Amino acid sequence: MFKVAVIEDDIPTSNQLKGWIEAARPGITVEQWFTRDDAEAAIAREQYDVVVLDIELGRERHAGVAIINAINKRHGTPVLVVSAMPAAIYRSIMKALDAWDYLQKTTFEEADFVDTFLEILRAAREKQATQPAAPAAPASELSLDPLRQSSPTWRGQRVNLPLTAQRILAALYAQRGQVVSYDDLFAVVKSGRNRDNIRKHISTIRDAFRELDPYFDGIENIPMRGFRWVDTPGQG
Repeated sequence: MFKVAVIEDDIPTSNQLKGWIEAARPGITVEQWFTRDDAEAAIAREQYDVVVLDIELGRERHAGVAIINAINKRHGTPVLVVSAMPAAIYRSIMKALDAWDYLQKTTFEEADFVDTFLEILRAAREKQATQPAAPAAPASELSLDPLRQSSPTWRGQRVNLPLTAQRILAALYAQRGQVVSYDDLFAVVKSGRNRDNIRKHISTIRDAFRELDPYFDGIENIPMRGFRWVDTPGQG
């Protein structure tokens, strides 16, 4: 029996998502939560197979980010984000937080949601079969909350970065191991969309990490193309 949490403060939307899930997989258990406090309490005591959540809950614009971080610390349950926030900005941010996928409200149909949800459910079932107990994240891993200033942490220490630099870091980390082009990085900055400005932001990011870890070398410059985040054994 699968158990799913729907975390959405708008009751009609929550009921619609619940109805789609129940129709897609009869017999599934769907629990609805409407506030951050109730959702975090449920996550602390329950093991869900999938969590569907909105980023903005009530007056908390980024409550969903805190909930995703709580999920990652406890169970690593796959998360499908359904939000009105613009996908062009928030999809890469949610990916950096290890959310499974991001659907922007009013831009998708029931079939899109159901297809994505069932794919996540299948992946969750396969993961349970092959990895019944997920290992704890290593202490040296980068932890991101790119919607709050000064929120990324490196080896448990806070990295002091302005918001634009956080967004660039999130974009790099979301595609770690792959080259992120200048054009892709232009999409996450609001102004100064030129290569010199991007390089300045990268320099700021490196300097901030090296204040905590003088040996940090996790961002590669790929000449004429862009930059790449690399997980180097023994970093720090």
